[in-house]
Amino acid sequence: MGFVMTVIATAHGLAEAIAARAAEIEQSRRLPRDLSDAIARAGLYRMAVPREAGGVALDPATIMQVIETIGQADASAGWCVMIGVTSGLSLAYLDSDVACDIHADPNTVLCGVFAPMGRARDDGDHCIIDGRWQWASNSLNADWMLGGCVMLDEDGRPRKLANGAPDARMFVMPARAMTPVDTWHVTGLCGTGSGEIEAKGLRVRKDRSLSLISDRPHSTDPLYAFPPFGFLALGVAAVMLGNAHGAVADFKALAEAKRPQASARTLAERGTVQAAFAEGCTKLGAARALFYGVIGECWQSAEAGHAMTAEQRAQLRLAATHATRTAADVVRVMYDLAGGSAVFLSSPLQRRMRDAHVGTQHMMVSSQVYELAGRVLLGQATDTSFL
Repeated sequence: MGFVMTVIATAHGLAEAIAARAAEIEQSRRLPRDLSDAIARAGLYRMAVPREAGGVALDPATIMQVIETIGQADASAGWCVMIGVTSGLSLAYLDSDVACDIHADPNTVLCGVFAPMGRARDDGDHCIIDGRWQWASNSLNADWMLGGCVMLDEDGRPRKLANGAPDARMFVMPARAMTPVDTWHVTGLCGTGSGEIEAKGLRVRKDRSLSLISDRPHSTDPLYAFPPFGFLALGVAAVMLGNAHGAVADFKALAEAKRPQASARTLAERGTVQAAFAEGCTKLGAARALFYGVIGECWQSAEAGHAMTAEQRAQLRLAATHATRTAADVVRVMYDLAGGSAVFLSSPLQRRMRDAHVGTQHMMVSSQVYELAGRVLLGQATDTSFL
């Protein structure tokens, strides 16, 4: 409990410093190294790393609250924390001694791309990795990169699983042995540094590989009863909830001072603005309550030692998706209410708007989640591998 309170307080302290540098983060198109180092020293990146590997394995609600706090300061910074945290979760799927070796330095930063954009050729107790991974958020600050790879057979053809899908594993690779490619020129979440990273003929030990689908966690901590894809979706939603709360605060500050042309009243004194603002706050609060409520129910089940049911996994994804998309709607309302002043780059609301609508593009919280979860809730035959 002591560390939980400390990490939450530390997150609020970091948030002040991050918010003051939001414009710099966006213009740099990456999280500045000194801020990433401060986040690492504060222990935020190791919140989901197993205790036996030097992490703290906090409960999911606390982890999401911390990510949300950083996301309120700046969505790009929150996103980088989220990527570091969710990547750290993968260490639970490795043998303890391997995880300890990777996380020997408590300030280690891991980042990862699940998508199997690489190829892995067998080489004894190693594999030879070739690949180029997109969406490598915070990779410029990473010590280790996780990259999904399709396993190749002796003839160089992709191996197949029993269900016909490619046999894919994620490999933990030293970031210094990989080449960053600057492709991150985007409309939102600009400061995440989510360019590409490339490996050519990189030799990696097989015991530094894992599958989030076919492998099971070695750690018995209840945190790892949470499905990894659901956990990633929750992280995305936590960033977006924070971003939306930031937009609400930004608009409130503007509304208390701004008087539209030819008006003697501030925006805050106008009835239509008051109604729309209150409705937006209510929707955001309701989505957040559902989000943390579902997390709490699933955490109680995990602490009791129960395996997560397909319905619980579906509810987690639905809560995350609903929170992300509701948050984007609320940001749009705040942006609209602000009027013409919101279009200027000097307004934080235009950045909040762009960040929110890039966040909704993540596949873990896409609109397709509703169909996937709906099949589960209606008792239809469903492949729940990615749930």
